[in-house]
Amino acid sequence: MTLRTYDPDDVTLVAFGIPISGFADGTFVSVEFNEDSFTLAVGTDGDACRSKTSNKSAKMTMTLMQSSWTNDLLSAVHALDILTPSGDGIGPFLMKDNSGRTLFAAEKCWITKMPTTTFSREVESREWVLETDAMVAHAGGNT
Repeated sequence: MTLRTYDPDDVTLVAFGIPISGFADGTFVSVEFNEDSFTLAVGTDGDACRSKTSNKSAKMTMTLMQSSWTNDLLSAVHALDILTPSGDGIGPFLMKDNSGRTLFAAEKCWITKMPTTTFSREVESREWVLETDAMVAHAGGNT
């Protein structure tokens, strides 16, 4: 039997050229494609055909502590995107598990909206949702 190791500290996350840090406890990043890679059609007589989709769009959710300085930088990127007609808030995305073989990358991503902001007695989290039209993905194992 082989013992493998995963270290969350070895996950590199960069968006818009900003190294993302200050993650909240629990799930701190997720990537989900917006559409299945294939759809299936089955006829009355049972003949089937699958259809390949070309949609590579995806949503990425990053969960940060409210105290993270990264919130300030992402807020500035989002404001820039809203205030400029040329979409100056569009940039690259990279998530790489350096203790494994998982890699997600996109040449262009943007922030879909500002995170819901709450305050309480405890440190809250901020969920930043990014989207891309073309994600390159490899969900690999760990070494």
